[in-house]
Amino acid sequence: MKIGLALGSGAARGWAHIGVIRALNEIGIRPDVVCGTSVGALVGGAWLTDQLDDLQDWAKRVGLMGVLKLIDITLSRGGLVSVEKAYEQFRNPRTDRAIEGLETPFAAVATDLATGREVWLREGHLLDVVRCSAAMPGLFPAVRHQDMWLVDGALVNPVPVSLCRAMGAEIVIAVNLNGDLSCLPRLSKAAPGPVNVSLEEPSDIGPEPPYHAVLPPSKPLAQFIAKLGATVGERTKFLASQLLAPKQPTPNVLEVLAGSIDIMQDRITRSRLAGEPPDVLLTPRIGHIGILDFDRAEELIELGYTATMAMRPAIDLAIHPRIY
Repeated sequence: MKIGLALGSGAARGWAHIGVIRALNEIGIRPDVVCGTSVGALVGGAWLTDQLDDLQDWAKRVGLMGVLKLIDITLSRGGLVSVEKAYEQFRNPRTDRAIEGLETPFAAVATDLATGREVWLREGHLLDVVRCSAAMPGLFPAVRHQDMWLVDGALVNPVPVSLCRAMGAEIVIAVNLNGDLSCLPRLSKAAPGPVNVSLEEPSDIGPEPPYHAVLPPSKPLAQFIAKLGATVGERTKFLASQLLAPKQPTPNVLEVLAGSIDIMQDRITRSRLAGEPPDVLLTPRIGHIGILDFDRAEELIELGYTATMAMRPAIDLAIHPRIY
């Protein structure tokens, strides 16, 4: 019986996939087919090239500061962030290969920006395939691939159950990282208080002062920005201030982007899973963690592991129904 593993999208929440895979290994399950969307493709590719330990160590070590040092802010290439340096961190003899040559069949989902068509990437260089699948709209530039401009597969198929089935999987274990979004994690932390919606500005109040992000005294933003040093530009430092500043009643641009992507992924995932249900659906309780919280890898890995072990009876029932 051929087992498929569908690893879903979720940006920083994708570190939970590492915990899921750890638990499956402990249970004794090695999937015959692995499919991923976005960060699911990244983690799946790392696992199938025997680099899951390296990825886990890097995720725990790098934190938000390390991520910011790996990205360049750009406004001219179809996204806010240029990720060449980030992907170069993963370039080595084990990743410098075509996915069709992997021992375990592997594929990823991307979206054709011109037509909106779902694209199944079953051939090509591993890092190129991952980059196409994870080109998050608004943040990362689209990727040119075989005469198409490709963006994040989460736009069309956040949890690639259908791709697993198409590749011959008879039993599909799927990981949905967007099933616990009861509220937008960043906006739920916004400071309470009324919002002035008056169209008239009182004459005795001057113009609004420029926005300055200020962190609590225990971790001043100025010190954090100083640690970034000269390795990043002013735009990247501004991104850091937006990520780390206390939440305001009005969401900033990153909160709007992250919240919108959360909503989109949640709605699309529900629709796709209703029509293409897996045999086992793993939904880690990670809705309180934002898609840009890359510094919470250890917590996410543990939550992914816990969610998988809690579903062990369902996994056993799906794979060994005669025992029950």
